[in-house]
Amino acid sequence: MSDLIKLCKAQDVAPGQSLQVDAEGLPALAVYNLEGEYYVSNNMCTHGMAWMTDGYVEGDEVECPFHGGRFNIRTGEPTAFPCVVPLQTYPVTVVDGDVCIQRPVA
Repeated sequence: MSDLIKLCKAQDVAPGQSLQVDAEGLPALAVYNLEGEYYVSNNMCTHGMAWMTDGYVEGDEVECPFHGGRFNIRTGEPTAFPCVVPLQTYPVTVVDGDVCIQRPVA
């Protein structure tokens, strides 16, 4: 049986926006809506102590509000300096209008 973690309602994340969510046993997460497709990553920038949900979403990238580094939302890969370490991303499933991720294996 799958061990899905419900993060939020899909309708809670407007297109082109992000939402911080907390799930037991995981770091703070960011949920993104890119034209009706949902993506989830850790919310803390890998370069500085800043929430990615406080940054700016442009296309399929999010800009960190601290130093202006950027990440690809779909892959977590850094796309602009000073960020060089990827964001951890999680496969997403939408079930009955809920954005969910599989519980990571420890």
